Amino acid sequence: MSNSKNKPLSRKQLAVIDDLFDGTMSEAKVMKKHTLQKHVLRRWLASEAFMGELNLRIESAQRQSELVIAQYVPTAATKLVELASCKKEETARKACLDIIALRNGHPAAGACDRKDAAVKQTDLDAETAGRILAALAEANK
Repeated sequence: MSNSKNKPLSRKQLAVIDDLFDGTMSEAKVMKKHTLQKHVLRRWLASEAFMGELNLRIESAQRQSELVIAQYVPTAATKLVELASCKKEETARKACLDIIALRNGHPAAGACDRKDAAVKQTDLDAETAGRILAALAEANK
């Protein structure tokens, strides 16, 4: 009894994964390019080996993107600190909220409703909070 989990993927399956992962073609175009019928692709997508390979590539791409983003975190943090002293009150306020969110481990807080993000943040130490309030006070002068 052969186990489909251990069966290697064919060259055609790997080529289809390459094209699906590349993202330059729709699923329909990939099927047309490889003369692949819909029911065959659906069977492959239900295959543990096929999906395993696809998921490995997705996870690899996510790791690569996280590494690229991580390289820019210090630059972004420096820019936020600069913006916290901005003369425009709203810009300074938003920068301070983003600094608080980053400090509390919520790097995507800028993408959510800032009012909610500010209310949810509670574990900021007194020294950091004081610096942020001082920057806001300075911006209001």
